[in-house]
Amino acid sequence: MSLAAQTRDAARARPFLYDALRAGVVNYTAAARTLDVDGETEAVATALRRFAEELDDYDPPAGDARVSMQSGLGPADGADPLVTVGDRSLAAGGGSLTGIVATGDVSPRLLGDVLGRLRATDIEVEVAAADGDSLIVAVGRRDGPDALRVVEAVVS
Repeated sequence: MSLAAQTRDAARARPFLYDALRAGVVNYTAAARTLDVDGETEAVATALRRFAEELDDYDPPAGDARVSMQSGLGPADGADPLVTVGDRSLAAGGGSLTGIVATGDVSPRLLGDVLGRLRATDIEVEVAAADGDSLIVAVGRRDGPDALRVVEAVVS
């Protein structure tokens, strides 16, 4: 595999770097040092530069949704769940989680941005899901208001 192909694969394996390349906000030499690619740093940096030139400009996902907060989420235990991910179902009623729900024009790609912003603000997400018409993240009760502001900022 060529150095250019290795570099492309390494950049794609790091979505934050891929998005930064698309946005044009990368120090190529510094990024090259972090990649596990066999080759001289400057050669890898050059490959990153060329790869970035081939990529479409970064276009953050847009959404238009109504955002609400629902406190007291816990195990569904037979109740109608608000969200089910794998074997875990959450419903209103006595739990310690807060759900931030966005309904409208939302997408799984938008969920990726929400999760990234929540991670950047040190808010731990317990459950997250999106289906194109709605998006939900469940966080600890104390993180609810901050998570609400983050989700509102991303979807508007």
